[in-house]
Amino acid sequence: MQISREAIRRPVEQPVALLLLTLLSLALVALPFLNFAPNRLVAGEPLMGWQISRFGLLLLPLVTLWLLLWRHPTRITLMLALLAAELMLAVIIWLSGHQATLLSQQGSRLARTSFASGLWCSGALILLLITDQVRQLTRHRLAQLLLNLQVWLLPLLLLFSGQLSDLSLLKEYANRHAVFDAALSRHLTLLTGTVVPALMIALPLGVTLFRRPGWQGGVFGVLNVIQTVPSVALFGLLIAPLAGLAQQFPWLGDWGISGIGMAPALIALVLYALLPLVRSVVVGLQQVPHEVRESARGVGMSGWQQFIAVDVPLALPVWLAGLRVVVVQTLGMAVVAALIGAGGFGAIIFQGLLSSALDLVLLGVIPVIALAVVIDALFRLLISLLERKDD
Repeated sequence: MQISREAIRRPVEQPVALLLLTLLSLALVALPFLNFAPNRLVAGEPLMGWQISRFGLLLLPLVTLWLLLWRHPTRITLMLALLAAELMLAVIIWLSGHQATLLSQQGSRLARTSFASGLWCSGALILLLITDQVRQLTRHRLAQLLLNLQVWLLPLLLLFSGQLSDLSLLKEYANRHAVFDAALSRHLTLLTGTVVPALMIALPLGVTLFRRPGWQGGVFGVLNVIQTVPSVALFGLLIAPLAGLAQQFPWLGDWGISGIGMAPALIALVLYALLPLVRSVVVGLQQVPHEVRESARGVGMSGWQQFIAVDVPLALPVWLAGLRVVVVQTLGMAVVAALIGAGGFGAIIFQGLLSSALDLVLLGVIPVIALAVVIDALFRLLISLLERKDD
C-alpha cells in the first residue's frame, strides 16, 4: 500500500510537467490540428488530430512522457523525458508537412494548409515542457542555453530538407521571396543603424555619469521621459520637424532625411535605446570592486590604462546584458516603424493585416521572433562565457 501511495504522489513532485502534459493531451484531442482552405482568400475548414494521416505516431512520445512522470525525477528520467519531448515536437512539425503534401496532391495548387490552434498550443506547451526539464537537469546557464538550442536541430532539418514546402506559410514565402529578402535587409539595417549610434552616444555618456554622480538624476530623468512616450507617438512627433528641415535645406533630402522613411525611425529608435544602454554602462562601472581599482593604481596604471585593463573587462557582462535588451527591443520596435515608411518586416505584417492574410502576417512575425531569440541566445552564451572566465 505504501508503494502505491508513493507512485500516486510522484507526479505531484513535478507539478509543472503534470500541468503541461495535461494541457498538451487536451490540446491534441480537443483543438483542430490543421486548417485546410482551397485558396488563401477562404477561411477554410479545421482538421482534427484523428483526421491527420499517421497522427498515431504522436502516441509513442506522449505515452513515454506520461510514464516517465510516474518515475522519480532522476537525471536519467529527465534526459529521457527531454528526448521524448524533442521527438514529439519534431513529429508534430513533420505531420503538418506530410498532411499538407497529401492535401496538395488531392486538391489544386492554390490549396493552403496552415497550422491551427491545436498545433500552435501543442508546440508552445512542448517548448515549455522542454524548458522545465532543462531547468531541472542543470543549473548552469551555459548548459541550459545549449540544451534549449539543440531542440531546434530536427525542426530545422525538416525545414531545409523540403518536408514542409507544401505548408501555406512556406508557399507564401516562395511567392514573396524577393520581398522577404528586402524586408530582412531593411530590418537589419534599422538594427545596425540604431545600435551603432546608440553605443557611440551611450558609452561616453555613461562613463561621464559614473564619474559625475550628481548629473545622473537629470540625465536619467530625461531618458525616462523619452522611454515612456509611445513609439507611434514619437514617430509622429518627428515627422513635422524633419519634414520642415528637409524643406528648408533641400540638400538634406539628398541624404535621405525627410519626414517619413528611415530618418525619423532611426532617430526614435536611437532615443529609445539610450536609457538601457546608459544605465548598463553606469551600473557595470559601479560593480567594479574599489579594491581592484586601488590595486591597478598601486602598480602604476594611468586612468586610461585602468579603464581599458580593469573597468572594461569587469563591466563588460553588464554592458552586454544592456545591449542584449536594446537589440531585442529594437527588433520589435522596428516593426512599428513601418507605419512611417521605414520598411522591414513591419511592412509585410501590416500588409497582411490590411488584406486579412494570416500567413502573410506570420511571414513577417516569425522572422522577427526568430531573430530576437537567436540574438538573445548568442548574447546569453557570450555573457555566460565571460562570467565563467571571470570566475
